[in-house]
Amino acid sequence: QLQLVESGGNLVQPGGSLRLSCAASGFTLEDYVIGWFRRAPGQVREVVTCISRRDTSTYYVDSVKGRFTIYRDNAKNTVYRQMNSLKPEDTDVYYCAARSAPICHGPYDYGGQATQITVSS
Repeated sequence: QLQLVESGGNLVQPGGSLRLSCAASGFTLEDYVIGWFRRAPGQVREVVTCISRRDTSTYYVDSVKGRFTIYRDNAKNTVYRQMNSLKPEDTDVYYCAARSAPICHGPYDYGGQATQITVSS
């Protein structure tokens, strides 16, 4: 069974850090573009970060540049997103998705169940 499972969401104070994990089973993440999306209610789904196959490139939406880092651990078949200097506006439900096509933007093939991040004092 092909599956993506996110973890790491939590309540954190402004300025704090979290690391989200996106673990795959049933397929090899290294062969896919992996994107992290957010989906605030009433807003358009947005790709926040993305890492290409073979890690040749990464993408970050302007609002997270310099604060978030996406990277892989192929031995664990997992993609991580390190988030530093978190802000209240980062509060959202985040999920990861896998895409067989070589670019970040466009339809994705598999998606996870999402994890909640709340940034609040």
